[in-house]
Amino acid sequence: MTKPEDEVVTLASELIAIDTTNPGTYGGPGPERAGAEYVAAKLAEVGCSVEYVESGARGRGNVIVRLNGADPARGALLVHGHLDVVAADPADWSVHPFSGEVRDGYVWGRGAVDMKGMLAMMLAVARHFKRTDVVPPRDLVFAFLADEEAGGVVGAQWLVEHRRDLFDGVTEAISEVGGFSVELGGRRAYLVETAEKGSMWLRLAARGTAGHGSLLHTDNPIAKLAAALDRLDRHRFPLILTDPVREFLAGSGLPFDPADPEATVAKLGHLSRLIEATLRDTATVTMVDAGYKSNVVPSIARATVDGRMLPGRDAAFRAELASVLGPGIEVEWDSLPAVQTSFDGDLVAAMAAAITAEDPGSRLLPYMLPAGTDAKSFARLGIRHFGFAPLQLPPSLDFTALFHGVDERVPVDALRFGSRVLDRLLRSC
Repeated sequence: MTKPEDEVVTLASELIAIDTTNPGTYGGPGPERAGAEYVAAKLAEVGCSVEYVESGARGRGNVIVRLNGADPARGALLVHGHLDVVAADPADWSVHPFSGEVRDGYVWGRGAVDMKGMLAMMLAVARHFKRTDVVPPRDLVFAFLADEEAGGVVGAQWLVEHRRDLFDGVTEAISEVGGFSVELGGRRAYLVETAEKGSMWLRLAARGTAGHGSLLHTDNPIAKLAAALDRLDRHRFPLILTDPVREFLAGSGLPFDPADPEATVAKLGHLSRLIEATLRDTATVTMVDAGYKSNVVPSIARATVDGRMLPGRDAAFRAELASVLGPGIEVEWDSLPAVQTSFDGDLVAAMAAAITAEDPGSRLLPYMLPAGTDAKSFARLGIRHFGFAPLQLPPSLDFTALFHGVDERVPVDALRFGSRVLDRLLRSC
């Protein structure tokens, strides 16, 4: 009988080969349909009852399967992941980003870590459970979702607003950006995401007086906006030590002084950039748009800023941002809230047992993700969320740099390990 680890690599490779690049716009057909149809066919092949839903726009495909558990009175567990990926330019890559090539012990391609590797693990375990008539302890809801890379507007957000019935009885969830291994204090640890910073996408504008570029100007909107962006780039928001970050640093095995957490973060190697971004709010300029001709001063200049706020910091972040930008800068925004849960309970214990059964002597540590996931949407349903996509990684691999990076890849052995861990977890959760 085929086990999850026997087919997970093939499933990951085939999923990566389906180009589901999210365009970030909603005017045309969505890219996820082909990936969703692949997943639906693989699940239907073993007898799963599959629900395919297009969420708010043509082609924005989602696939949901519920496996009934032994105790329907218990809260169900949602296991979710997104089908869409960010863009990739083949000219920059060692292999074609949509090849799914298996080479040198890795599966290569866009989505290998974000997050078609986890989708493959989910798919392999769900197929195995159905083939072998495994009855999990409680209901399991597997959800393969659209549009996460653009905030889930026509993905998880739409489903929460229009198809809540798909998640009836769900009390907890697991998904991406957690469960991967790191070496800390001479011992392997697996990070579990228990919190996410809030997201705020800011649209800035400065207005001024248009005119000929050869004349003197005292009301140039580009200059106004550039000065404000420079102030923002140089600004440091206050350091705030939240509970999940404190727990991570205290459990890291490194010397930790709560009065100087940055000293510990500096010793984390590849992890430093990830954890450093969870010590304070951030606001990063990502796009600038101004002018239309080399000899014309325009009447308006615009910029986009990616803001990320610690839990409970929304109002303070807005106030501090306005102060830094100064007068004359118009600000509009879209936002998603921070999410946070405690690192305890039966599900956490089951995760730890599943990991240590495959990797004796290891441990789990909570951490905060500075980015966002579909957990923000499901939190609206009162669902407690953990990032747990288990992977045992070589210590030399800069894993976090692979997210949205060139030559994204995941170790073959890590996928097989993760499928075994996920199988154990879902049998005991």
